Amino acid sequence: MAHYQNTLSSTGSLFEIAYDGITAEELSKTIDTLFKADGYTTKTGELGNRTYVKGNRVARILLGAFSKYFEFHVGITDLGDNRVNAIVRKTSTGMSGGVIGVNQVKNELKRIEEKMSRL
Repeated sequence: MAHYQNTLSSTGSLFEIAYDGITAEELSKTIDTLFKADGYTTKTGELGNRTYVKGNRVARILLGAFSKYFEFHVGITDLGDNRVNAIVRKTSTGMSGGVIGVNQVKNELKRIEEKMSRL
């Protein structure tokens, strides 16, 4: 059963999606599984308020766009009655990878938004 309702906002640095018929805990676990299946690891935070990373920051600084590094923060807001909002914001700009790195981060954010709109 799809829980996605609509995308409340989407910019170059974050997006917010509304879900219905799912608890905050269930959505948090689903999103955690989604990120980990894509190769992300937990940097900080607890389930429902967590920062995920993929790649190596030092390699990104040294090798630029040749080494990928992504960092996103996911916040879950429980609205009650099995209605939940999820906000995903990028916490790294990609600037250490130059123009190509910035576009890589922007494209990764869009890819994650697409995946989360199918939950």
